[in-house]
Amino acid sequence: MAIIDIVKHEQQQGEIVCKFPSCDLRWGSQLVVYPGQTAVFTKGGEVCDMFTEGTYTLHTNNIPLLNKIVNLPFGGDSPFQADVWFVSTINRLDLKWGTETAILLEDPKYEILVPVRSYGQYGFRVSDVARFMRGLVGNMPTFDEQTLQSYFRGLLLNRLTEILANKITKEQISVLDINTRLGDISQEAQQNLKPYFEDFGVEILLFNIISINVPEDDPSIAEIKKAKNLSARLKITGKDNYKLERLFDVLEKAAENESGTGAAIVNAGIGLGAALGVGKQIGDALGTSEPTKP
Repeated sequence: MAIIDIVKHEQQQGEIVCKFPSCDLRWGSQLVVYPGQTAVFTKGGEVCDMFTEGTYTLHTNNIPLLNKIVNLPFGGDSPFQADVWFVSTINRLDLKWGTETAILLEDPKYEILVPVRSYGQYGFRVSDVARFMRGLVGNMPTFDEQTLQSYFRGLLLNRLTEILANKITKEQISVLDINTRLGDISQEAQQNLKPYFEDFGVEILLFNIISINVPEDDPSIAEIKKAKNLSARLKITGKDNYKLERLFDVLEKAAENESGTGAAIVNAGIGLGAALGVGKQIGDALGTSEPTKP
């Protein structure tokens, strides 16, 4: 194969890592590293020397680790073999994430299980090139954003489920109110996920939860809304007044359902008993009592 005189690579959209197509190099070859790139030289599966942006002439002085492995007894433009990977270190801020299936969470306020879906976006950059190559890339000739997303999807959703469950339980946040806390939850999620990404040489630059939602047609939402309306009504009218309203409702329905003499008598009895109970509760609620006879 022909000896390569210029080693360079123009990064493509969505690409993170690309292996240079030839490993036949020579001392004296020109290495061009564009801004936002790191060139990684490897030999025999070992990461050797790395170069950031700039133009270099390859010689034994600037590739000491590789030269030690190659160990050529002569200089000049002697040929040698080495693998070169170009790693993009630019900031990437528009990666999307989302729950593929609903996450079952218990609403702490109303104690109802609800299926929650969520989506958002995150940003990252390769911060430790050697660790990234060893931990994720290996000997793959290419590595892109889609591959990285697939690697981290399970970890991300697993951690996010735990973060959401702990957050709503600890702070007693109803699922109906969760979207008012997206900023806090996003920051907490980013800090929580940070060390897991760092283990692979990746830095999380941002993590945004855009929405946490439950399908409006899900029965659990209807139950929560019903419980929320009841709670609001109790706060407005008071517990005792609410009980009175319910008793009046019972009496009204009893009157509406009267049919026939026998039923009327039975309903009248029920109504009388209920009315007596209502009268007592009204008296208790108003704080009235019969005057004491002398």
